Order: sequence, then structure tokens, then C-alpha cells
Amino acid sequence: MSTVTEPGEQQRGARSGVALPDGLPDGLPDALVHEFGTLLGAAELLERIAGRELERRCGIRHAVFEVLLRLADAGCPRSMGGLADELILTSGGMTRLVDRMVDAGLVRREPAPGDRRRQLVELTGAGRAKLEEALRVHAETLRRHFAGPLTEEQRHLLVDALTTLRATAREELGALH
Repeated sequence: MSTVTEPGEQQRGARSGVALPDGLPDGLPDALVHEFGTLLGAAELLERIAGRELERRCGIRHAVFEVLLRLADAGCPRSMGGLADELILTSGGMTRLVDRMVDAGLVRREPAPGDRRRQLVELTGAGRAKLEEALRVHAETLRRHFAGPLTEEQRHLLVDALTTLRATAREELGALH
């Protein structure tokens, strides 16, 4: 990657803060690539902060929190396959995660009526209590690290823009199936 420039010459990609490799077309939308990288980077860092706080203060991983949320939202037992699909986990990964949650007393797992191959998962009382604790911690973390640095107007604009992006991405992915 070339980083040397002559006096008075602007390095390719400098306006976006990203140095581009030699040989790329001059018309490359480097600012757009940088903006998307900024979005992904911010989301990754915020997720790491949220996960760190859940582990440190509640003793659970972020994936456990996500399962607890989905089970509480459903209000009834959920299939492990459905949960795995929503969380983008393999069936083996979901099985290991639920095994740890069963061992911790957060969920119970039972064969589905009429189909012993399908497993259903539901919250236990301890799982509900852990979710309530984790929701308090997660809300505090989000207030500090997501809402705190932004004005209310910035946050609303961001959420509106992300809602639009999510809707168009879902439409695109739906068309691929």
C-alpha cells in the first residue's frame, strides 16, 4: 500500500481517512466504503461493550441474553432450530449453548410432543430472574454508551436511518430466497 505522497499531493482515500491500495480505479467511492466501515466498527464495539458488561455484571454471555430475550418474547416454548436460525447459529452451536443454559438452570429442554427429534426450550424461574437482571444492566450500558454520546435528535436520526436500511436489506434477502 502506498503511503508516500509528494508535497501538495493528496493521498488517495485521504478525505475518508482510509489509504487505498495502488491499482484501484480513481473513481472508487472510498468515502462510501469508509462510512460503511464506520457503521460496522461502531456496531461491533458497542456489541463488545454490551457483552463485556453482561459477562462482568450478570455472569452471562451476550448469546445467552439473546436466547433469554427470545424465549421471554415468545411466551411459550420455542424450538431449538428456530432459535438457531434467528441467532445465526449452527444446530451444534445452539445445542452447546442450551446445554450450558440448562446446566445453569436458566432454561429447560423437552422433546416436542409427537416429534422426539425436535427439542423445545422454555425459560425457568431462574431464567426469568436472570433476564430481568440482565435487562437492567443492558439498559444502563446502552444509556451510557449508545444514547449518552448522542443528542436525542442524533439518536432518532440514526435509528430512522438504520430502520430504513434494515427494511431494504430484508427486502433484498427475501428476494434471494
